[in-house]
Amino acid sequence: MSKSFAPPLGFRFGATRAGIKPQSDKRDLALIVADVPCSAAGVFTVNRMCAAPVTWGAARLPALGPQVILANSGNANALTGPEGAADERAVAGAVAAALGLPSDDVLTASTGAIGSRLPVELIRAAVPALCASLGDDVVGAAEAIRTTDLRTKVAIRELEVGGKVVRLVAIAKGSGMIHPQMATMLCFVTTDAAIAPVTLQASLSAATEETFNTITVDGDMSTNDTVIALANGQSGAPAIEHGGADFRLFGATLTELLGELARAIAADGEGATKLLIVDVEGAPDRDMARELARAVAGGSLVKSGIFGGDPSWGRIMAALGARIGARDFALDPARVSLDIQGVPVFQKGRPIAFDTAELSARMRGSEIAVRIDLDAGPVKARALGCDLTFDYVKINAEYYGGAPGGAATEVAKRGPGGVNRPLIVEALSYIRKFSGKRCVIKYGGAAMIDPALKRSFAEEVVLLQSAGLRPVIVHGGGPEITKTLERLGRKSEFADGQRITGLEEVRVVEMVLTGKINTEIVGLLNTLGGNAIGLSGKDGRLLTASKLQPAPGKPDLGFVGEIDSVNSELLDMFLERSYIPVISPVGFGLDGASYNINADVAAGEIAAACGAERLIFLTDVAGILDGEGNLISEISKADLEAMLGHAGAIRGGMNVKAQAILTALADGVKAVHIVDGRVPHSVLAELFTDRGVGTLVT
Repeated sequence: MSKSFAPPLGFRFGATRAGIKPQSDKRDLALIVADVPCSAAGVFTVNRMCAAPVTWGAARLPALGPQVILANSGNANALTGPEGAADERAVAGAVAAALGLPSDDVLTASTGAIGSRLPVELIRAAVPALCASLGDDVVGAAEAIRTTDLRTKVAIRELEVGGKVVRLVAIAKGSGMIHPQMATMLCFVTTDAAIAPVTLQASLSAATEETFNTITVDGDMSTNDTVIALANGQSGAPAIEHGGADFRLFGATLTELLGELARAIAADGEGATKLLIVDVEGAPDRDMARELARAVAGGSLVKSGIFGGDPSWGRIMAALGARIGARDFALDPARVSLDIQGVPVFQKGRPIAFDTAELSARMRGSEIAVRIDLDAGPVKARALGCDLTFDYVKINAEYYGGAPGGAATEVAKRGPGGVNRPLIVEALSYIRKFSGKRCVIKYGGAAMIDPALKRSFAEEVVLLQSAGLRPVIVHGGGPEITKTLERLGRKSEFADGQRITGLEEVRVVEMVLTGKINTEIVGLLNTLGGNAIGLSGKDGRLLTASKLQPAPGKPDLGFVGEIDSVNSELLDMFLERSYIPVISPVGFGLDGASYNINADVAAGEIAAACGAERLIFLTDVAGILDGEGNLISEISKADLEAMLGHAGAIRGGMNVKAQAILTALADGVKAVHIVDGRVPHSVLAELFTDRGVGTLVT
């Protein structure tokens, strides 16, 4: 619908941004205001761990008098103790004061991450702008309550009562934590019908049962789900009486309205690409039919098969049979039949032949219809669901519930249909381009310390190898070396980004790099399915080194070495046998000494020696930054040289990296990337997308 649509008479809608979701510039507060007191009804989650707005609203509806609905996204105000209840009334009071109404006339709803206090002061500060936005922008209010929703959900209907037009408008949000036996999401219905609170409640409860309570996306019941209806009687139509013809017409219209939103929610399930419609017929009673339909629509194997377009009907029958057995329903399996997308696959207890290719083609559609005939009675029921995709897992793995006092965050929005098809094509083109090519990754910084980042990096390396690249890892270990030296009572000293390494220190360096860090990296890679082998620069004279002589006016760095040669034949042998070499940058001195080699320098030299297509540095910054601290996404070798020549433009550890980059490019490496190792999977994002995420040097 367009923003110019006239809402029911006597209602205004508004929205603004309070900053509840600090990482987003989208509106996160919605306001619905009636000009006169309303009949109000509600249906709420039955989750006993419900949020503060649910507790307050469920105890008071149905009622006569409420005029306002205030809803926020980005924070659930759930499981926040007595403070959550006080926060709910505080924001209601702020809006009531601005509108000149009693606070009891304000109903609230929240959606977002669980466990964080509602940012009351942010909402209070936004109330003037929120009230100033009031008008007929129904869509704006609907957009403000979205969280992981891909689509804005608005539905409209009209009916005639006593010769007068009665309008209904509803807005909704919902895509995850969707399961029956509750309202299943947020939905706000406004109508200018004249109807008593108890009568409105009867219609709303019945309509919710037939629509929202048929949806299952993931089997998880939210703490916040709410459906609220407000009726202000401003249409001028006669009052709708319970049980009469107008009551039945109003109920049918309301059910149709909510049914449209229910389908939209199921189709917009987190990460969903397909709507699943399960019809069970031939049941002896409605409760049985509905329970069996829900069991099939919610089955993880069923949903996974729908995503893959797999016509394996056995998963559907298994889900059906499991629920029949668990509930001990008196049904005869020999009488059951099943159709998928209109194709009969199972009749009267036995499979029948069908064209697998044809059914597979039909299952590529955006809606999948499953019909089950129990042949045991006259009753039927429907459940709505969606497929289970990779994106569903990603969205919910990254959705942070927050800690007390913490800021709630939400995952980035998905592309259309839950699948970013252009990005997949883009990535595949790079995979083809890099297949068989070598890349050297310098592994360092926070990515070597944080356990989650360690695993993320190891997964990336294994994926790179699976995609056809031949990765070589050169790791640092500065923080661990420093920590070990401190435990031994020794202080670390640095000059121009390099560690001053005495005889005792070089022994610690070798112990930590080769004896501890290297073996941990190799172990993790192999645990995740990689084929890694650990190497010290001393193994097979992989890195022959000599003492790095200090520049004029610079301090002696001790047993810090510079590479004289790289045994590329040794690397060739391992790479051709599909190993992932993991190299500890300890050099072999012809004088018998061990030398601490800067890992950045070693990575550059190794990349050039083994003919690597790409060299990648994982750092604790986003990349190379300009004078104002902004990321430089791409820079030429000449421009980087110019930056190095400008005093203060590049300092400390980045100075060493820049020198290593220039050397690698001069020696034949085609491109060098600097990415933020603090961000999971940054290497994949840098290599396999056009824009990348760090700095590309060519």
